[in-house]
Amino acid sequence: MGSNDYLNNYLAPNYDTRRRYDPHQFAGLLARQFASQLTRLYKAGARKFVVAGVGSMGCIPTVLAQSLAGRCSPEVDGLVLPFNANVRAMLDGLNADLPGARFTYLDNFRIFKAILANPAAFGFSVVDRGCCGIGRNGGQITCLPFMPPCADRERYLFWDAYHPTAAVNVMIAREAFHGGADVMAPINVGQLARL
Repeated sequence: MGSNDYLNNYLAPNYDTRRRYDPHQFAGLLARQFASQLTRLYKAGARKFVVAGVGSMGCIPTVLAQSLAGRCSPEVDGLVLPFNANVRAMLDGLNADLPGARFTYLDNFRIFKAILANPAAFGFSVVDRGCCGIGRNGGQITCLPFMPPCADRERYLFWDAYHPTAAVNVMIAREAFHGGADVMAPINVGQLARL
């Protein structure tokens, strides 16, 4: 959650959000709104929550397609780090403030960076373009109806200009369920389910 707030708002040229808020202000605004929504769910009866941070976006095909050199953008990744830090702190606060609630945090950013650092170890060989997309890096126009995707989706890190493939999502789900404190805090989904 949250990537669209950056890709389709903060980074979009047709919005003035970037002129109104610096990255830390915007991250704070989003985290406060998120806390409000989670509190509403709690008041409606929800007690167990798995909240995912925003994953690394600096190397997604749409960002690569916009780069003249075709390189990843540390600046884009740097935008979401304050948001993730705010969300993690916000969850700690909600765990303390809402009786009976259990919030746990999934560090999508860390998982995604680990895959990008050594894609072959995770079974990926294509990390710089979408399996289904048009233009540079398959990231200028996302997958269109009736457009044939790549032949071997399991090798691709990205499905389209923005989203990871099902293979990546399966890895993230496994990490969420069984992962240690480096990716799930304070407990993983398996432990949360047993409470």
